[in-house]
Amino acid sequence: MNLALMRLIDEQYLKTPFYGYPKMTKHLRQQGYWVNPKRISRLMRIMGLQAVGFKRRITRSNPDHKVYPYLLRNVPIIRANQVWSADITYVPMNSGFMYLVAILDWFSRYVLSWQISNTLDNIFCINALEEALKYGQPEIFNTDQGVQFTSCSFTEHLESAAVKISMDGRGRVFDNIFIERLWRTVKYEDIYLKNYDTVTELDQGLENYFLFYNNERFHQSLDYRTPVQVYYDFQRTTDSDG
Repeated sequence: MNLALMRLIDEQYLKTPFYGYPKMTKHLRQQGYWVNPKRISRLMRIMGLQAVGFKRRITRSNPDHKVYPYLLRNVPIIRANQVWSADITYVPMNSGFMYLVAILDWFSRYVLSWQISNTLDNIFCINALEEALKYGQPEIFNTDQGVQFTSCSFTEHLESAAVKISMDGRGRVFDNIFIERLWRTVKYEDIYLKNYDTVTELDQGLENYFLFYNNERFHQSLDYRTPVQVYYDFQRTTDSDG
């Protein structure tokens, strides 16, 4: 029953990320589930979801870690590798759940790397970052203030590559909007449709989906081009100009 409720909570959160546990409890009761607020609060904590200033937060901050300023206010996004961002989302399965991290190029919407994990430690985030940096390096890397991204082991990878680190201000719903749109797309076009049973199936399914997303899925915001076309077209244009 808890897994079914968590799936419903996750689906509703994509639509209303400003719902805390009281409104989520009300919503579930309207769907015919007579649940109490304490139970929904506990499930949302397990999922890493809470309504803070109209923003989803699956990560938790650590007051002992350095907090970096937000560098993207009023900054036009005009080229590939100008801004990358990372975020984590909860992924429901038939018999449990996992967490998914992805790193996205803002200009092209290209998913540079992704990893899944059954815990919210920072190892899978570091693995994703190392994989993404094989493509090159961004000018700015943006995340929220979760411990996975503020840890020294994560930020040192960026600082050693001379990447500027940007972190969302608390309660700023649009700070990481591109990757939050990605989560909605991945879940509605793949995860909710497939209802994966095992981690192996989930891993292979996401591998296939992100290949489709990057190479075949047309984006209206990209003039109906694919992320791989936009990302590499810009690279080729830059190389020819140089």
